[in-house]
Order: sequence, then C-alpha cells, then structure tokens
Amino acid sequence: MASELELEMQAIDRSLLECSAEEIAGKWLQATDLTREVYQHLAHYVPKIYCRSPNPCPQKEDMVAQHVLLAPMEWYLCGEDSEFGFPKLQQANKPSHLCGRVFKVGEPTYSCRDCAVDPTCVLCMDCFLGSIHRDHRYRMTTSGGGGFCDCGDTEAWKEGPYCQKHELNTSEIEEEEDPLVHLSEDVIARSYNIFTIMFQYAVEILTWEKESELPADLEMVEKSDTYYCMLFNDEVHTYEQVIYTLQKAVNCTQKEAIGFATTVDRDGRRSVRCGDFQYCEQAKSIIVRNTSSRQTKPLKVQVMHSSLVAHQSFGLKVLSWLGSVIGYSDGLRRILCQVGLQEGPDGENSSLVDRLMLSDSKLWKGARSVYHQLFMSSLLMDLKYKKLFAVRFAKNYERLQSDYVTDDHDREFSIADLSVQIFTVPSLARMLITEENLMTIIIKTFMDHLRHRDTQGRFQFERYTALQAFKFRRVQSLILDLKYVLISKPTEWSDDLREKFLEGFDAFLELLKCMQGMDPITRQVGQHIEMEPEWEAAFTLQMKLTHVISMMQDWCALDEKVLIEAYKKCLTVLMQCHGGFTDGEQPITLSICGHSVETIRYCVSQEKVSIHLPVSRLLAGLHVLLSKSEVAYKFPELLPLSELSPPMLIEHPLRCLVLCAQVHAGMWRRNGFSLVNQIYYYHNVKCRREMFDKDIVMLQTGVSMMDPNHFLMIMLSRFELYQIFSTPDYGKRFSSEITHKDVVQQNNTLIEEMLYLIIMLVGERFSPGVGQVNATDDIKREIIHQLSIKPMAHSELVKSLPEDENKETGMESVIEAVAHFKKPGLTGRGMYELKPECAKEFNLYFYHFSRAEQSKAEEAQRKLKRQNREDTALPPPVLPPFCPLFASLVNILQSDVMLCIMRTILQWAVEHNGYAWSESMLQRVLHLIGMALQEEKQHLEIVTEEHVVTFTFTQKISKPGEAPNNSPSILAMLETLQNAPYLEVHKDMIRWILKTFNAIKKLRESSSPSPVAETEGTIMEESSRDKDKAERKRKAEIARLRREKIMAQMSEMQRHFIDENKELFQQTLELDASASAVLDNSPVVSDKTLTALGPAQTQVPEQRQFVTCILCQEEQEVKVESKAMVLAAFVQRSTVLSKDRSKFIQDPDPKWNPSRTVEFPV
Repeated sequence: MASELELEMQAIDRSLLECSAEEIAGKWLQATDLTREVYQHLAHYVPKIYCRSPNPCPQKEDMVAQHVLLAPMEWYLCGEDSEFGFPKLQQANKPSHLCGRVFKVGEPTYSCRDCAVDPTCVLCMDCFLGSIHRDHRYRMTTSGGGGFCDCGDTEAWKEGPYCQKHELNTSEIEEEEDPLVHLSEDVIARSYNIFTIMFQYAVEILTWEKESELPADLEMVEKSDTYYCMLFNDEVHTYEQVIYTLQKAVNCTQKEAIGFATTVDRDGRRSVRCGDFQYCEQAKSIIVRNTSSRQTKPLKVQVMHSSLVAHQSFGLKVLSWLGSVIGYSDGLRRILCQVGLQEGPDGENSSLVDRLMLSDSKLWKGARSVYHQLFMSSLLMDLKYKKLFAVRFAKNYERLQSDYVTDDHDREFSIADLSVQIFTVPSLARMLITEENLMTIIIKTFMDHLRHRDTQGRFQFERYTALQAFKFRRVQSLILDLKYVLISKPTEWSDDLREKFLEGFDAFLELLKCMQGMDPITRQVGQHIEMEPEWEAAFTLQMKLTHVISMMQDWCALDEKVLIEAYKKCLTVLMQCHGGFTDGEQPITLSICGHSVETIRYCVSQEKVSIHLPVSRLLAGLHVLLSKSEVAYKFPELLPLSELSPPMLIEHPLRCLVLCAQVHAGMWRRNGFSLVNQIYYYHNVKCRREMFDKDIVMLQTGVSMMDPNHFLMIMLSRFELYQIFSTPDYGKRFSSEITHKDVVQQNNTLIEEMLYLIIMLVGERFSPGVGQVNATDDIKREIIHQLSIKPMAHSELVKSLPEDENKETGMESVIEAVAHFKKPGLTGRGMYELKPECAKEFNLYFYHFSRAEQSKAEEAQRKLKRQNREDTALPPPVLPPFCPLFASLVNILQSDVMLCIMRTILQWAVEHNGYAWSESMLQRVLHLIGMALQEEKQHLEIVTEEHVVTFTFTQKISKPGEAPNNSPSILAMLETLQNAPYLEVHKDMIRWILKTFNAIKKLRESSSPSPVAETEGTIMEESSRDKDKAERKRKAEIARLRREKIMAQMSEMQRHFIDENKELFQQTLELDASASAVLDNSPVVSDKTLTALGPAQTQVPEQRQFVTCILCQEEQEVKVESKAMVLAAFVQRSTVLSKDRSKFIQDPDPKWNPSRTVEFPV
C-alpha cells in the first residue's frame, strides 16, 4: 500500500515540477487583478501538494511547494531568479546593528549583571563571547524559546551594547535612516503587492473558523470527499489519557497512539484519522465521550476538509517564508511591517497584525509559534514599527490577557508573552504610560479577573473553585507585566508622565485597598479548627507584588512632586480603610506613672486580625522617602503631616506584631498550621521587606510623632499586659493566685516579645531615611549577622539576603569589607568568615534573626569571646543617629512608663522567689538599658556648647522609685543583681552596664560647662562629695532592707520547720536547757579575783564570734556544737607544679572524692 502511494506522489511531483516560476511570475506581472491571479494559482495547486495521504511527508510537500508556489513569488518580487535577486538585495542592504537572533528551546542565553538594564536583557552565545560582558559578572540560563538576542539595543545595556560583530556596523548607521532608500521603486512596489496578498492569505486561512468549506476565492471546482479527524492539544489531559482514548477511537496500536500524542503535544494538532466525513465523525464522538467529565472539558477535535488542512499548512509555510525573505533586506522588513499594521476596511483592529493577535487563543500551538517568530523578526526589529506595534499591543492588552486567562496553553505559547519584549524597553514603556495609560490598564485588567470579594470589598480566596484557582494562577502574569513597565526608572519627568503615573498609582492603591485586611482570622478557643482556611493565594499575591511595591516607591522617590502627591493619596486611602476602626469599640483610658491616654478596648486574642496591610506598609515606605529625600524638611507646608493620627497609623501594624507574639507564646495553637505558615512567610526573606520591616517602620513613624509614654501604654494594652505593669505588686499576686503554668508562661513570653519589639523600634535604624545610613550599610549589617551565626558558603549567604527586582542582593560590593573567604580544602566548600573587627557590630536582638538563629548566634559569639579571654557580655552595638524626622524616637528609652517597666522587671529579678519572671525577660531589659547608655554616651560625645543634652537616662536610673512603693533605683537593683548567684550568666552584662554608667558619669563631669536639661525642669547642683555620701547611704539602706527581708524569709522557714518537727524540736530544747544549767552552775567570774591554775582555776567564757553566711545572708554565732557551715571545694592535680604527671598517686581514702562538696564544722 505504501509503495503505491509513493508512486502516486512521485507521479504528482513530476507533473507539478513542470511548472515554470518565471512564466507564472511573468503572468502575474501582466495581471490587472494580481490578488485574483495569485489566489487562483493557490486554489489550484495547494490541495495537490499538501494533505494527499493519511500520513503526509512534510519535507516532500515543502520541496514541491517551494518550486510551484514560492519560487514564482520570489521571481515576481526580485524581477529575476531569486538565486541572483536575493544576494543583490542583501548586498545593497546596510546590515542592522541589531542581532535579533530568536532563541530555540534550551539554547543558552547570557545576561550581564553589571551592565544589563534588567534581567530580561540577554545575549546569544556568539554575541556574548565577542562582547565586553564576558569579563563581567554574568548570569547564564537556558531559553524557554521565543525570546531574541538584545545585542545592538542601546536601551538594553548601560555599557557595551554591541559585540565585535555588530559594532562594525554602528559607524555606518545614520540617525533615523529610511531603509527603503536601498531598494528600487519597482522592487518596493512588487514587494508591497506580494506581501499584502500573501500575508492576507495566511491570516485569512489560519483564522478561518468553518471546518468544511474554504473562503470563496480559494474554493475548488472539483471538491474531494476527504476529511481529517484533527485532534488538538490542551494542557488539561495527560499523555496516558490521550493514548488510551486514541487506541479506542481509531483502533491504533499503542506505539502509533504514542506517536500521535507526541506530535499533538509538540505541534498543537495532528490528524488521527483520514477518510470520509462519517468515518472521521465517528472517531470524533468516541474521543469526546471518553475525555469529558464534570471537572474537565473534552479534548478538542474537529473534522476538517482536506483542502482546508492543506491551505492552513501552506499558510504556516507562507509566514515562515516571509520571515526568511525580510532577512535579506531591512527595506523588505519595513514594507512587511507597513503591510501588517495597515488598517483594514473594517476600521479599528482590522489590520492583519491585530487580527492575528486577537485570534491567538483560537490557534494551535504550531501556528502561534510561527507567527510569533514572524512578529519578532519583523515588527520588533524595526524601531519605527516597534513603537506602532507597541501601541496596538497596549490598546488590545485587556482583550489579549482575557483570552490568555481563559485559554489553557502555557504563557510562552501566548501572544501575551510578547509583553516582555515591549514593556522592558524604557522609551516604549514611558511612551505607553503617557499615551496609552498602560499602568492603569494593566492594574484594572488584573482586578477585573479577581471579582470574588467579601462585604467590605476585600479579596476573598476562601471559597475558590478549581477553575477560579486556575484563573488566579494565570492572571498573576499581569503583575509581571507591571513589573516590566516599572523596572526601568525615569531620569526625567514630564508633566504628562507625572499625571499618568499618579493615575496608575491611584489604580494601584485601589488594588492594595482590596488587600488591606483580607483573610482576617480569629483565635480558636476550646476546640481545634475543623478545616484549615485558604491562605496561600493571598500570600502568593503578596509575594508577586513585593517587587512592584518597592519599584512604585523607587519611582516616587525620583520626583519630589510625585512623592508628595503619592503620599497624600496613600494617606487618604488608608484613612478610608480605617476610617471606622474605632466604630463599635469601647473607649478606655489608660494611666501609668501619672500619664494618661485614651484608646479603644481591643484584644487581639478575641477579635479579628489580619496579617495583610499593604496600604499601611506603602505609607510607611513613602514616609521614609520623605525623610530620605528631605522633602519633609523642604516643603512641610505641602504635606498633610498635621492630619496624621499616630494612634491610627500604629494600630493595625501593632495588632499584627502582637499576633506574632501570641502565636509564639502558644496562644493560637488551635488555629492549625495555616497561621503558623503565615507567620513564617511574614518574617521570611521573600516577604519581610514589604511586610514585617514596614510594620516596624510604621511603628517607628508613630512613636516619633507621639508621646512615648502614650505609645507604651497602648502597646501594653494590645499585648494584654497593661494590668501587670499598672497595678502595684500585681505580678506577685498573679504568680501566687494563678496555678496554671501555661498562663504564666504565656505572659512571660508576651513580656519578652514586647521588650524585643521596643528593642527593634529603637535599634533598627539601618534603613536609609530612618537612620543616617546608606544602602550598603544595610547590606553589610545583614551579612555581619548572618556570618555571626556561622561561616557560610556563597550560595547559602545569598539565599539569606533579600533580592531586588533585578535578582541582585548587593552582596558582592560589600562582602570583602566584612568577611574573609576561606578556600575549600580537598573536600567541602569555600566559606566566608566574619572579620574579627566586625564582631563589635553584632546585635543579639537583630530583627531578622529567627529564634533558632538568635540562639545559635548568641552561643557562637559567647564562645568566641571566651576563646579571646574576654568577658561574655554581648552589649548593644553603637548605632548610627536617627534622621531628624525620627530623632525623637530615642526618648522612648527614658520615658516614665519605660522606666517603670524596667524597674518592675528588675524588682521581680531581685525578689526572684516571689514573682513569675524569666531570664530572657531580664536579658532584654539589660539590653535596653545598655542601648540607652550607648545613646546617652553618643549624645554627650557630639554635644556642642549651643546644644542642650536632653537625654538624661543615667540620672533617671539613679533615682529611687516614688511613693507609695519607694522601690530602689534601677541602678541600685543592678548592683544588687550583680552579686546574685542565680544570674551568673548575666553578670558580665551587668558589669558592663555599671562600667558604662561610670564612664558616662565622668563624661558628664568633664563636660559640666555644657547645659543639661532635666525632664523635671530643674537642674540639680550638688558636689561630688555629697553625691558619694548620698550614694553610700542609699546603698546601706538597700542592704539593710534586703537583710531584713531575707531574715524574715528565714524565720518563716524555721517556724514552718518547727511546726512539722515538733517532737524533734522538743528534744533539742531539753538538750539546750541541760547545757545551759551546766553553764549556769559554774562559778561567776569576778574581774578582781582571777586564778590561772589549780583547783580554783577561774573559768573564762569563750569569746563569742558572729559571722554572716554569704549564701543566705543569715548571721550565726561560731560554736563547736553549732550547725556546720557549708563550704564548696574542688581538688584536682596541679597542671603547673606536678613534675611527673604520668605518676599515679594511690588514694589513701577510698571514700574521698576530689570533686565532692566538703563540710567543715566551725
């Protein structure tokens, strides 16, 4: 059978090969209606060449088509044989300075990390090897197919846009030279004619929707009864499903079915049966029936006439031919672009390019790939028509994206994927923003696809069906398009650009408004949550938007007018979101240390709370930019700073941070893993820049604009700790009344987390605009703290650092300043180790440490200090000064409420048996005291005569507490704790604090001429002698009170012991009485008659000696019969004085243990 078909094809080939290209072209040149002549030729010959058998041979078909169909066109175009005509066109053409090589799937691509404008700018291997970028830092990837080489594009590279090959042509290129000047008028006219006809033919036949008939111009007189059952590809059904279905539908073997499935997947469609209409329709019904279900639509199958399939096959060949022909001349490329974008008779969207784009989702994979490549080799390679095409693409953007979302093919096979080639060109992106309002179009198109909202208008992903989830995954590509538009920042701003950017910013705020407060959660009490709520969609959206939010802020920072307007707009939207945040909430008044503030009664553990607050965080970012760009100081009258309500600004970020603290305290265990995962990503390197970090900044913003005492009271209320610190001795009553250990532990953890938050608010000032630092200082600090945990390999370090929109961390620029690289040995990896001089910048409470990392870093740094024979204190590092807009933030450390919190926790530590407290709590208080001392020291060192030092922390901690408590001063309690045996690990830190306090005291004395402002408004002037005297008196009083307290405790213990052991105590009293009687019967000693020897020897009473136990502070008389005093001793062989260490000394006492405790009776 096969041999007969082959003979038949050969016979047909011989008849077709008799066609003369020159004769046909000559006939066309004489024709008055060229379109009709060409269409008749195609109608007659195409069905005779293509689709002549069930299994056509594409190579043979293309060879015959070249001779019969394409050769006459080439002859017509050149006016002579194309073998001579095309080389002449190529010779007359001035080669393009653009490479434009279209990448195949899997082909290597290279991007220069130093010079590329963005990561999408890539070079092919030949251009890369011939460019300056081979000696730079570069990134190599494999192409997914569809992109092209950017060599020669001056907008894609900051430096070295040309390789050696394309650089030769740059000197000959004239500005805006028209490539048509290199073509004769005859060639231009003929090219325009044939391109118009063939492009029109290809578009018409590929977008033709009728299955059994052809366009009227292409209908044959004699129509055969041959049909094809055409199976189309989709991304829903698996290989196994398709293979199984084909075996049943067309009775083929498994091997044949695998071949069919492979071709369908590669090319997008394949005929699986050839015959009459009924025969093919039967196969179609079986395929549809076997692949349809409730969840999925069936495989797409069409019964198509063989002549239609033939013309569509040739239509693809025509598009490929056009792409190859324009490669000979830039003039031909321009003509084809003109033909493609020329408006048709039907008005808008009637050009051939528009028609193809708008039919993209209806075409099969092979057809899409062919015309996408034609667009890239024509429209995107001609700078003039690239702009026109970009405009058409932007105008049709909403329709194209909607088609893509409803389609099921991967993005690389969609025309929407060409956005990366258009939007990443800075000049085009700017033009589309100003002329087509592209930013607004992208954002509104995106929001149109996310219509599932709750009653407040917020996005709701909770009840997503499988189809909605599928669409959500596809619609995320629009965020990528927005990123492409913003990735190149403008150097100059026009009024139009400002206006359109701010319009896009408005649309972006509407998007963030729909995210503000989405996915709210409520604490589960009693029983565990039954079904884990949907949380991934919201975080996916947040992660996709992270870089876009950062780039929006970067754009705003480049123009003062834009920044001011954006700030106003963002504040307005935030006030809309939270305009009623006090509605329905009960107002309450909080009072501590004589300070009062009004707030609302809100408990995170009882009310709804959301982790998604993008509007608040964007405002925080813009507020920092006001400081960084100094706009806040230049144009304060233009900013609505007076309208800001600090309690409103801090409320929701504070709730979010309290939620994290409560989760860490184990209060939300019944809410399942969904919340744990949300908290993880909130702090994760992928999200934290626009989530956790911005919440800290927003709280810093609020604190800098309000009374720190008010802030601390509100924070105590939100942490649900207000009662503990506002009520005297509440902690003692709490620990004695509450027996539930979980509640005690939860409160301890919440106090620790609150103190940690205060440390972060004061200490995290390495963001440019918050502190007086630059971006490299921030990266250095990140690296220092990562290497403080352990030495790290390059890849491990990169993963721990946040990437910007260009996938850069900035590590390479600073790593040599903070770390040494230790080369790998025979096995293992090269490691970066922290330089010793950078260890002083280590902050134990660095805000990007996880709990595990903090613990490891603390252990590593203490170990390092022990190795260097230093004390193990980890004092807070010296911090850079705040920017003026945040300068008042440091006052939180010396505020009355803060001092009350410190004093309370230190009091718990001093009276450690009466309160429920933790060492972590104390450690954080010590760190805060250290931070305050460092701050005061810096203030004193930089003070000048005309400035007043308002930071007087040392004086405040020297004063005892006020009535009615009359508690000792913070300084006195620190001195007491220095000798506490149960705080051995913190002694070095306390010692460092006292040492720093004394250093500041001396510094104040040496700089006494400079005025010192007291918060109480009075300046205390007393001599240093009086101070010392008062200090000694104060210490003596503290020691007396402490002794009295300890004695009372010991007496209570004794009474308790006596009550339990009455019989034993009675025996002891009798023995004591008899001993006293013996003593009383002895002769009374007279001072006048003393006898030294003999029977009348005078009995002299023993000299009584009293000592104080250093362990329990109890005074005890030293007697032979009294209780033993416990002394600890440790005996070991000397490592210095022993001459013969190998000698074994026999133990004379087998019971003797060199490390045991020895009791010595005194």
